[in-house]
Amino acid sequence: MYFVVAGAGEVGLHLSQALLEAGHEVTILEADRRRANYVQERLGSIVMNAAADEGRAQMEAGCNRADALIAVTGDDAKNLVICQLAKLNCHTPRVIARVNNPKNEIVFKTLGIDETISSTRVLMGVIEQELPTGGFMPLMPLAGTPNELIEAEIAPGSPPAGKTIAALRLPTGALVGGIVRKGKLMAADDETTLEVGDRVIVLSPEVSESEVRKALFG
Repeated sequence: MYFVVAGAGEVGLHLSQALLEAGHEVTILEADRRRANYVQERLGSIVMNAAADEGRAQMEAGCNRADALIAVTGDDAKNLVICQLAKLNCHTPRVIARVNNPKNEIVFKTLGIDETISSTRVLMGVIEQELPTGGFMPLMPLAGTPNELIEAEIAPGSPPAGKTIAALRLPTGALVGGIVRKGKLMAADDETTLEVGDRVIVLSPEVSESEVRKALFG
C-alpha cells in the first residue's frame, strides 16, 4: 500500500519507519528543511521538503494515488486542513489525523475526517484501566458515524452497582450492548442487574462521553 505521511516529527518519523519495515511505500511531507534533511538521512529519499497543507505539494507527493494520507503534525488545525485538502483535491480514499486536543475529535469527525487518533485519550484509557477503582476506556470510533464504543468496569461503591441498566440514566442515544461477567460475554437488557466487576460495553455518541462516564461513576 502507498501512504503519504504529513509531518516528520518523532511521530511521523517512527510511523513512516514502521510502515516501510512492513513493506509499504511511503512519502513524507515536511515543511522544515532541517528536519526534512534529518529524516532523509535516517529513512532515505522518501522525504519531500514541502508544506503538507498546500494542494500542489500533496499532488506532487502522489496523494491522488495514495491508499491513505496520515496527518501527524503537532498542530490540530493544520492536520484538519491537510486531511480536507487530500479529500477534496486528491480524492484520497482514507484520511487519518492525529488530534492533540481530544476535544477537537468531534470537529474532525463532523468535517469528514475518516479516523482520528488522540494519544491523550489512549493514555487516559490505559491509566484508568489500571486504577483499582475500575476503568473507563473509549475503545474505538464506529467508522462513518459520530459514535464510539466504550468499555467501563463497575467498581465497588459506584452508583450502578446492584442497580438495573434501566436505572443508569444513560444520555440519549447511548445504550448497553453487552456485559462481560467473570470472563463471559452476556446479553443485557433494561432489567439486567449490574454487579461489581462487570465490564459494560456501551455504544454512545462521542459528544456524550462525559455523560456516560458520569452515569457509570457518579
